[in-house]
Amino acid sequence: MRFIRQTYLHLGLAILAFVALEWLLLSWSGSEALVSRMTQGRSWLLVLVGFMGVSYIADRWARSNTSRGMQYLGLGLYVVAEALIFLPLMYVARYYSDPNVIPASAIMTLLLFGGLTFSAFTLGVDFSFLRSALIIGSFVALGLIVASVLFGFTLGILFSLVMVGLAAASILYTTSNILRHYRTDQYVAAALSLFAAVALLYFYILRILTRR
Repeated sequence: MRFIRQTYLHLGLAILAFVALEWLLLSWSGSEALVSRMTQGRSWLLVLVGFMGVSYIADRWARSNTSRGMQYLGLGLYVVAEALIFLPLMYVARYYSDPNVIPASAIMTLLLFGGLTFSAFTLGVDFSFLRSALIIGSFVALGLIVASVLFGFTLGILFSLVMVGLAAASILYTTSNILRHYRTDQYVAAALSLFAAVALLYFYILRILTRR
């Protein structure tokens, strides 16, 4: 129980840090220029590659068995990376769409996360069988994203809905692992995995509402 409390406490702190960083980035006078550089031409591919590399490093650090400080550094690094990858979508939502979609998406994400977490805790099902589907789905999604940047087509609402489903499955899988497979000293790594799934869910819910 202490491990579970610590995991969700660190998840909450990561979310608060993400909100604070995103607010600072959106309030920064140079945010428009940064968004333009991130999304101009095929720069988005470099951003994605950088995000994947940083995510791998952050996860390795968060799973460190030698240093608690290294674990926190990994979680912090991942939060910063998520704040940056979110910036273009957040900028569009705030300045070119309806800014109300940002809190509306957050509420929808929290409600879905709460429902999925409750299900994982109460159903007694080990969702580790989702691992293969999540790996395959992630590679297919990444391939589609890369192709859309290279060939200039837009991934529509259907893609976002499928990604919402993938994020939901990831939350079930990670929560099940927290209950059954993580060691009780791995609450930082568990919080990072949960935060990644919640961020993915929020990203695509926000993308759907922004497009609408």
